[in-house]
Amino acid sequence: MKIVSSKEVFACSLFRVTENEATDKTGFKIRRFVVRHNGSAVIMPVDAKNRVLLVRQYRLPADKYLWELPAGKIDDGETALQASKRELVEETGLRAKKWKKLAMFYPSPGFLEEAMTIYLATELTVGAAQPMEDERIETRWFGKKELREMIRTNAIADAKTMIGFLHWDRL
Repeated sequence: MKIVSSKEVFACSLFRVTENEATDKTGFKIRRFVVRHNGSAVIMPVDAKNRVLLVRQYRLPADKYLWELPAGKIDDGETALQASKRELVEETGLRAKKWKKLAMFYPSPGFLEEAMTIYLATELTVGAAQPMEDERIETRWFGKKELREMIRTNAIADAKTMIGFLHWDRL
C-alpha cells in the first residue's frame, strides 16, 4: 500500500489524528483516520527478590484504577530506552543499572500508530519519585505467582503489563 493523501484533522500534546488514503498497485483503496503517537516506553522493574514493581493509577478512558507496569510517552528526540529511564525515575524513583529489551508491540494497529517497547530493568537503586502534576501513583511489589493469578482473574487488565510479564516469565 502507498499513502496517496494525509491530512491532519486534530492535534494535542499527546497525539494527533490524520485522515489518510492509501492504494495498492491494483487500485484497491482504503481510507482511515489514524491516531499518530510517538510511542511509549514501558518498564518492568524487577528487584533482587524477583519481584515486579507495578504502579496503580486512575485511567480516565477505562474509568478505573489499574495496576500496570510504569510507562510513558516517548518525547520528541528521545529513544525508547531514554524514555524508559526517565519514566522509571518519574513514576517510581527507581534507577536501574541493567536494561534489556523484552518486546515491542502495537497495542491497537487498526487505528493507532503507537508502538510500545518494554524493557526489563534490574539492579535497582531507590530514590524519590517525580510524578507529573496530574499523576497520583501508588506502587507495590508483586511476586510471579501473585501476578499470574492477577492476570488469570483479570485483576490486571492492562495489555502492556500482561505482555511484559509473559515475556519475562519465559526468560
